[in-house]
Amino acid sequence: MREDLNVPMKNGDVADDSRVRAAAPTLRHLAQRGARVIVMSHLGRPKDREPDLSLKPVAADLGKRLGREVQFVEDCVGEKAISAVDRLQSGQLLLLENVRYHKEDEANDAAFARRLASLGDVFVNDAFAASHRAHASVVGVAAYLPAYAGELMQAELAALHRALDDPKRPLVAVVGGAKVSTKVGVLRNLLTKVDALLIGGAMANTFFRAHGWPTGTGLVEDTALDEARAVEKEAGGKLVLPVDVVTARKMREGEALRVMDADKVEDDWAAYDIGPRSVALFRDRLRGAGTVIWNGPVGVAEIPDFADGTTAVGEAIASSGAYTLVGGGDTVAAIEALGIAARYSHVSTGGGATLEYLEGKELPGIAILKDS
Repeated sequence: MREDLNVPMKNGDVADDSRVRAAAPTLRHLAQRGARVIVMSHLGRPKDREPDLSLKPVAADLGKRLGREVQFVEDCVGEKAISAVDRLQSGQLLLLENVRYHKEDEANDAAFARRLASLGDVFVNDAFAASHRAHASVVGVAAYLPAYAGELMQAELAALHRALDDPKRPLVAVVGGAKVSTKVGVLRNLLTKVDALLIGGAMANTFFRAHGWPTGTGLVEDTALDEARAVEKEAGGKLVLPVDVVTARKMREGEALRVMDADKVEDDWAAYDIGPRSVALFRDRLRGAGTVIWNGPVGVAEIPDFADGTTAVGEAIASSGAYTLVGGGDTVAAIEALGIAARYSHVSTGGGATLEYLEGKELPGIAILKDS
């Protein structure tokens, strides 16, 4: 099994096990069917065998979620891994150590992929969130074993297909985040599919500057102004920008706040959230939607003073009655913190993979399953 157990850690413990919870159903199903389940995953970006990036604590957390022991072995290939696999009984689970302790994984080294594949009889990729990477543990193993999609992978693809390729209309997308340059492909691809595209977050500043509006000390990508103008021209009226913003002199809790018109941000002030008139505008565009895709907070949601816009938009999406797809690590963290994640139709674990799918790219981990 390839799972994505790349979870945040704090003081040696799992700080957020949402990805562990997402992986559990497929693993439980296979174990209940009597399979010997060998789980591969990465954790972080280790330069060496960094103890802080060991998957050992994740094995314990996964065991709690599954209600059964998850054994752990301190390598993913070699004699230790082979011996641990040989000892497995029907219905037992084994988590291998971080595959990125070996540089060959990210290099998609064929010999390394063959060593991983030698541990099993069938390969199941359930790691949608890692499937935009052409790594040995994601695509290489599929060259040597019959390859299938896990239940989480199937659920992610079904949700994306329903939202993007066969949506109930109107289809509305809300896209936030810091930079236009990192999401210009997503914006352009979504514009070919949506009925309205609502923009929030610091990336809105770049659109404002492209209009010639003052943006104070707010983050602006001067190198992406032409891209912003091109996106707005392509939008043909589908693009919806904030009309007012919540500003402060510093991006920190406790600062004096002022609401300013989006085209009149004063010097020494910066926009860190959308304002109340923008919230009303977004709510109006979300009302009656058949499908909503949300990727990216519309403000600096991790700071309470700048989280009101994201809270209000998140509530409007959750209450819209539409089929709702939420993706992106910051967005998922925001709705988890608000306690409203269960109110959306599908919350993607994908992160960068979801972003690339929204951009219209083919993901290597999906392509290899189609070939298989």
